[in-house]
Amino acid sequence: MISGRCAACKNQRRKCPSDCIFSPYFPANDPQRFACVHKIYGGSNVGKMLQEIPPYLRQEAADTLYLEAKCRIDDPIYGCVGIISSLYEQIQNAEIELAKIQTQIAFYKLQTQQQVEAEPNMEVLLSQSSNMGQFEWDNPTIASWFN
Repeated sequence: MISGRCAACKNQRRKCPSDCIFSPYFPANDPQRFACVHKIYGGSNVGKMLQEIPPYLRQEAADTLYLEAKCRIDDPIYGCVGIISSLYEQIQNAEIELAKIQTQIAFYKLQTQQQVEAEPNMEVLLSQSSNMGQFEWDNPTIASWFN
């Protein structure tokens, strides 16, 4: 047992017994922890819950009760669900942004690949355009189109 009373016994203004179910999970140096849990679940209910689960799971249960109670106090409407939905929305937005960036990368790769493939063709076209003077047009109307 921790010397003195645990946060639960201090909150409920009672003597802390040596086998207090709360003392390992709600130490005296963190009274807000028990106050949150007590406000949402009630001290008696928390004690019953802790007694009904195996000792090796009690610390995790106490931590979970505190987290859920704190979330419920901070956001009385949604509690933990508000945090979860906010994180889910952030994940969705990140996935959308990732898909956009992947699309841009694929577009730029395709664009550079097409430029690399087009460069040899450009050289051929440029060399052919310098030889265009060798063609003579029989029809003067057609020849005027190109001049």
